[in-house]
Amino acid sequence: MEINWSILFALETVGTIAFASSGAMVAINKNLDLLGVIVLGVTTAVGGGMIRDIIIGRIPPSLFVNPVYVVMALVTVILLFLVIRFHNYLMTGKNRETYDRIMNLFDAVGLGAFTVVGIDTAVNAGFGDYHFLAAFLGVITGVGGGILRDIMADQTPYVLCKHVYACASIAGALLYIALPDVIPADAAMVICSAVVVAIRLLAAKYRWNLPTATGKPYKGDDSL
Repeated sequence: MEINWSILFALETVGTIAFASSGAMVAINKNLDLLGVIVLGVTTAVGGGMIRDIIIGRIPPSLFVNPVYVVMALVTVILLFLVIRFHNYLMTGKNRETYDRIMNLFDAVGLGAFTVVGIDTAVNAGFGDYHFLAAFLGVITGVGGGILRDIMADQTPYVLCKHVYACASIAGALLYIALPDVIPADAAMVICSAVVVAIRLLAAKYRWNLPTATGKPYKGDDSL
């Protein structure tokens, strides 16, 4: 699978900024201090990739060897912290509604980008023929950071309860595994990322959820 590294870097950059912003805003909503905002933001951005690297035996994980994405996430989080710190009105009224929409978009973009990046990492590590493993690594790269974020923020992991979150990643992962045999890998990455984003945004807009055993909707935080 030949990948244009400029496409791969662009997707990783978009995903890092998107997830760092998402994690930072969860921390800000919880009224955590600067360190808490940094920890949640950076963990959301690089946590999924760290889990992926540990699973495939890449020790130490790439975030420690090549911390460019950690630095990118750190800069994003600090800038966002400063903006909210000195412009608190952005978190109230209609501004808050706009924020919710923007964060949902960021989260969807990050999920789509990291899902395909995770699969590409698996392929480059020599696991391309193990389709289940490749798909799993794509999904865990997409949702792993968010799971760590939610655990640290003391809330039910978003992936387990809201708007077919993991299902969007699974759909994109399966499509990405199938498409490179039909179209160029670069195009497959972009298309599959877009599919994940589209499913996530549609699910959030129309409140698509998987059924629960009780038949009652989940009543947790709906901020993302």
